[in-house]
Amino acid sequence: MSPLLALLVLVVLVALTTAVGVVLRARAGRAVAGSAERIAPADLGGVAPFGTRATLVQFSTPTCAQCPGTARLLRGVAGRHEGVEHLEVDLARHPEVADRFGVLQTPTTLLLDAGHRVRARIGGAPRPEALETELETVLGGSRVH
Repeated sequence: MSPLLALLVLVVLVALTTAVGVVLRARAGRAVAGSAERIAPADLGGVAPFGTRATLVQFSTPTCAQCPGTARLLRGVAGRHEGVEHLEVDLARHPEVADRFGVLQTPTTLLLDAGHRVRARIGGAPRPEALETELETVLGGSRVH
């Protein structure tokens, strides 16, 4: 391979890698619509009971650098809303859960409504404003009048 062709290949690879990184970074922490799949506590390895109005399920691992901060954020958000619980699932202890929910990165957060249906999924550390917006949507839809 000629040096010029090798340099061109290198430049293309660096550009492609940079573009992929920018796209992934822009998407991280944003909520995407959930599958509306209903989840039972047993599906999560038997963690604590779900909230009566909504549940924030955090998938984490012991080596995840962003997981402790995410847990603090989710606990704080849950604490400000009656009937909302935060559950943390350690994927190192329950690897089958990662397979079941297709978790490829930690933290990953699922927002469940009162019927335990997945309403939103957030890959990476949640952006507080996106989390609050999604939670308000779920809480507004689950209120009993």
